[in-house]
Amino acid sequence: MAENLKECKVACLSTFDQLQVACREYGVKCRELGVNKNNLCDYEVEYLCNYRKKELYLVKWKGYPESMNSWEPRKNLKCTNLLNQFWDDLMRELIRLKKRTIPKNLDSSIVSHLVQRAKLRQTLKLWENHLNSLGPNKGRIFVENVVDLEGPPKNFTYINDYKVGDGIYLNEVAVGCECTDCLNCPLKGCCAGASQHKFAYNNSGQVRIRPGLPIYECNRRCHCGPDCPNRVVQRGIQFSLCIFRTNDGRGWGVRTMERIRKNTFVMEYVGEIITTEEAERRGHVYDKEGATYLFDLDYVDDEYTVDAAHYGNISHFVNHSCDPNLQVYNVFIENIDERLPRIAFFATRGIKPGEELTFDYNMQIDPVDAESTKMDSNFSLTGLPGSPKKRMRIECKCGVPSCRKYLF
Repeated sequence: MAENLKECKVACLSTFDQLQVACREYGVKCRELGVNKNNLCDYEVEYLCNYRKKELYLVKWKGYPESMNSWEPRKNLKCTNLLNQFWDDLMRELIRLKKRTIPKNLDSSIVSHLVQRAKLRQTLKLWENHLNSLGPNKGRIFVENVVDLEGPPKNFTYINDYKVGDGIYLNEVAVGCECTDCLNCPLKGCCAGASQHKFAYNNSGQVRIRPGLPIYECNRRCHCGPDCPNRVVQRGIQFSLCIFRTNDGRGWGVRTMERIRKNTFVMEYVGEIITTEEAERRGHVYDKEGATYLFDLDYVDDEYTVDAAHYGNISHFVNHSCDPNLQVYNVFIENIDERLPRIAFFATRGIKPGEELTFDYNMQIDPVDAESTKMDSNFSLTGLPGSPKKRMRIECKCGVPSCRKYLF
């Protein structure tokens, strides 16, 4: 029997950090854990809790309980980032309390706030790492809250593709194009032409058709490769974005960390696909909460709605603006059912790094032609645009000069 146990492995109940702490506690060097004679006596600072005159800091040590916190002089600390974060948090709190000078000793309420902020930063970092582990998107998601103590949203699951509700089926496309160069030499008009529509993108992947016209991308049955210029939305988010806490009462928002060129794809609106009947039922609940997560898929009929309240991607956090920098397009890739388009956001203008991303929750497409009259793109409270039912008015806080004062 013993020979059968040679490959037997049992998962360790301790974390990597806990094992490192144990090594240092008992003076054991371990190459696999990165503990050697040079760092055996080093201890990692988890966060700083307090400050005293003569530059003494109360340190919370990583892997040790708070009862083991100790006062250390500045010269012993090699954690520059943690020191900067501590002072950033302290100065913001002193400004909030309208204190003009730094006290020699911090009172208990300020210390409590600093510890809460340090713990919140750890929680948000774990959430940030989780979000980035979920998908193959080129861009990275960052999370930041320097405004209050709000953590990751509860009852929300991050997803990268539609979650299809009960009784709803997506009809996959049965054929694909045979092009070798879909942009310059499309056979039979490629996927867009086969559907009697225009090719949507230029060679840089920027949308070149009017809002209201559909986009038909190449699909998994097409002969073209992943670098085909008619594969844009399906490649996912290409920019690093930051989910941040707004300081004007609008909750979370999203800003770009990179420059985004005009007419460039930014993100999809992803959530749970439900029927309009179910959307109406949920809408009554969301009305009372002042929530706006129902996006009608009304390209041809008002049969389905995307609900991003509990399942969604980063678009869940994008705020409304009466002068938005994102525009909605209906996109078809693997599914050709016109009742179930994918909702894609493209930049309406050049967007600078650090600028917040927004779209108009009550966007209307000018009826330039018969095709564009199909799409209203209402992001509604009830999921039923044009419904005669009384709707709750929500005050708009976008702050632009052209603000309509109310969302609906």
